[in-house]
Amino acid sequence: MYIICQGESNIQVKAIADRILRNTRTELSIRALHVEGMRQSTWVLLDYFDIVVHVFYPETRVYYDLEGLWNDGKMRRYDLEDV
Repeated sequence: MYIICQGESNIQVKAIADRILRNTRTELSIRALHVEGMRQSTWVLLDYFDIVVHVFYPETRVYYDLEGLWNDGKMRRYDLEDV
């Protein structure tokens, strides 16, 4: 499973990734196997083996278009109002 989300600034991208890392560790006792991109915070990848989380800066998300690459997969969209 892939989770794709975005923040509106590099600081927000890093904050989202930090919160995911902290909450999965403290609430679920799960640690990411690999973390990539925290320094630049334009695309942070959190690899939990069965689940890979991508946290994007908006322009980076558009450029790489992961949703387009995986368009044959089942997609579910959540907006802030849904959370």
